[in-house]
Amino acid sequence: MNLLFEKTKEVIQTLLPVVILVLLISFTIVDVGTDVIIRFIVGSVMLLMGLAIFLWGVDLSMNSIGEHMSREVATSRSVLKIAVLSFFLGFLITVAEPDLLILGSQVEDASGGTLNSTLIVYMVSVGVGVMISLGVFRLLKDVPLNIFMAITYSVIFVLALFVSEEFLAISFDASGATTGALTTPFVLALSLGLSQVKGGKKSEENSFGLVGIMSAGPILAIMLISIISGQKNIQGDAAEFVAAEGVLGPMINIFPTIFIESLVALLPISILFFIYNFAKFKLPKGELFGIIRGLVLVLIGLVLFLTAVNSGFMDMGRILGMEIAKMNPWILIGIGFVVGFIVVLVEPAVHVLGEQIEEVTGGHIPLNLIRMTLSIGVAIAISLSMVRILIPGVKLWYFLLPGFALAILLSFKAEPVFVGIAYDAGGVASGPMTATFVLAFAQGAASSIETANVLVDGFGVIAMVAMAPVFSIMLLGTAFRYKKVEEYTPVEEKYVVTSSIPVENSLQYDCIMVNVDRGFAENVVELARQSGARGATILHGRGTDEHHRVMLPVINVELQPEKETILFITNSSYSEQVADNLLSDKRLREEGDIVIYICPVEDAMIKYDLNRK
Repeated sequence: MNLLFEKTKEVIQTLLPVVILVLLISFTIVDVGTDVIIRFIVGSVMLLMGLAIFLWGVDLSMNSIGEHMSREVATSRSVLKIAVLSFFLGFLITVAEPDLLILGSQVEDASGGTLNSTLIVYMVSVGVGVMISLGVFRLLKDVPLNIFMAITYSVIFVLALFVSEEFLAISFDASGATTGALTTPFVLALSLGLSQVKGGKKSEENSFGLVGIMSAGPILAIMLISIISGQKNIQGDAAEFVAAEGVLGPMINIFPTIFIESLVALLPISILFFIYNFAKFKLPKGELFGIIRGLVLVLIGLVLFLTAVNSGFMDMGRILGMEIAKMNPWILIGIGFVVGFIVVLVEPAVHVLGEQIEEVTGGHIPLNLIRMTLSIGVAIAISLSMVRILIPGVKLWYFLLPGFALAILLSFKAEPVFVGIAYDAGGVASGPMTATFVLAFAQGAASSIETANVLVDGFGVIAMVAMAPVFSIMLLGTAFRYKKVEEYTPVEEKYVVTSSIPVENSLQYDCIMVNVDRGFAENVVELARQSGARGATILHGRGTDEHHRVMLPVINVELQPEKETILFITNSSYSEQVADNLLSDKRLREEGDIVIYICPVEDAMIKYDLNRK
């Protein structure tokens, strides 16, 4: 229950600003019906409960399932098995994603039935499965993520030349719809599990990037549908929006549909896991019951969350967009910025990503810094989306092409771990809250602007939201790589020896403690073994130095450097030889910031440790 309390407290802190902002606009700027306001408040309470329960269930179930399945993938020696299992994991978790089902039905309605929603859902799921398979191979083969994504988006840019503006917007929106509240935590857990099983110096940076790779699948799939079918434009008119009446009625009406969609969303991946558990994992009953309990909580939380979003938040977003556009269209830009800044904090996927970042980096990349960067990026993206609605002739690709192109270029300059985080953040920031409230707000605004087209300008806002975090975090990663070190003049300290302590000369063993920057531990172990050292213990942590502070330029944020401590027990006759060999390595001195301590160890204890069987 402590975990549930923590999740509830976390959700309250992030949800409350959104509720206050919406109510403030409703009571001061926009005339909103009483039943809509009450339904929004009731929906906010449901969203609070649902999101807290959902995140609780994710911790108990989806993370464990992802880790177990990732070990099965990573430890397999069959290339075919890795490809097939990775594909099915991606396909099954995506084919029933509620956000994708909603987008599919929206596209079918907008195209007048020309594009079938089932075809869209399955094609997008196939695209996700293929990209996850490729992403797994990239991770296992240590292919740099920046090169992989540069090639992927180069293909996307080429295909974009052959599709219409409508398909371009829908393809990127589909990318955001697949990174929902269900898929994101699972894929993040899968990525983390694979990197931990594989290990190595790139374990940290390999923990991220799979969500970003997965997000490219829907873009490619929708573009291929357009090219293969030969359809260049989407025909049809958007139905006129009519707000639902009543408070509980709309929620009760939509509840059965949401429940079925959520249940179907969980069944495929759950069945696959239970099959593997029966055939291979054979988890203890306690752990298995914990996962089942977590799945039930995920179902309950997801139903409450989606019911609140679809019956309360979407209507409110659409109404606010319509009414503000009628009053003063240019206010949309400012309100879009504020909404974008706040609404990303409510995304459940952002919470999951932030927790993964803290776990893998040991707090090296602060959660608040990531969330602030995402919020600013999304705020600017939504503001630019409002500009698209207000100014005729401003095309979506005016922003997407330079945005992703610059992000790809920055990926070759940024710290490697930031590259994976950036691409993952592009997917998780466009989760269910953004795909519902923000999209409804944009479509409401577009429907009230005479020069705007709901089919063209209403779609694409998710694409902008997905692009902004990629670019902004790449900037952060580049700034971090070229961080400045603020020097302090060390204070001269004088030591006075008041007495001498006799030193025993009979000690035969030393403990060599080596401190280096993260990623150099294996180099230290290899060089030490060449000098006669045997086993080593590697510890991961963070370090501070009173004479140096690592500061990020402009934003003036202090980061603590990650360190690795390697402990050796060696015979004192060659301890200095080991130390000299390590200190003579130029790369360890200049890049690894190596520091070595040698301490004598009691003879009896070491003999016991070295001779034990």
